[in-house]
Amino acid sequence: MRAHQIMTKQVVTVSPDASIVDAANIMLSQHVSGLPVVNAAGELIGIISEGDFIRRAEIGTERKRGRWLRLLLGPGQSASDFVHEHGRKVGEIMTTHPHTVSAEATVAEIVKAMEKHHVKRLPVMQNGHMVGIVTRKNLLQAVANLARDVPAPSEADDQIRTRVTTAIEHNDWRPFGLSVIVRDGVVHLSGVITEERSRKAAIVAAENVCGVKEVHDHLCWVDTMSGFYLNSPEDDQISKAG
Repeated sequence: MRAHQIMTKQVVTVSPDASIVDAANIMLSQHVSGLPVVNAAGELIGIISEGDFIRRAEIGTERKRGRWLRLLLGPGQSASDFVHEHGRKVGEIMTTHPHTVSAEATVAEIVKAMEKHHVKRLPVMQNGHMVGIVTRKNLLQAVANLARDVPAPSEADDQIRTRVTTAIEHNDWRPFGLSVIVRDGVVHLSGVITEERSRKAAIVAAENVCGVKEVHDHLCWVDTMSGFYLNSPEDDQISKAG
């Protein structure tokens, strides 16, 4: 499962020139805890979250550092604190250079990025443009959907998985990083191919395994020279429909 399959596509954004009051009201009305900040050209330039409202002069929560710590940190840090605590516009208190993920990032990569950077949301980028956002809520929804829709693998599923893997892996056209998941006889094939004919061969090999009811193609085609990639037709159709 990848970012483009679980992300929120209709992203609520805010301008860097918007007031922090407007940003707070948008977050409250839209029930979100953070907003990507985009400029007039639609480019992602920052992100503002509920954490940016914790240290504010309006509520008397400015950061109070001891004299020696202020001397140690220097006037630059005090100046930054002042701007963040008293700034009136989103662009003055937002986090610049936000961490992002690609549309093809796996769920494991998304979780790793969230943990590494201590963030709750990650804008999803494709060809330099923001195409969505992934939040912890999206991950929770993905887990809930899988738990509801996908039964636990049975002993028969494990046997089918072994037979499908064997049927594919002994061929020279086998996908790189082949992953086979079987639930109730339904097979999901994932991996990387460099030749489109390998896709059909892998699907046919799986279909010919006894006990297989259906085969879903998640094989990604990659051009070895340029690195250009294409999702499987099935995944591409799901992405467009979503």
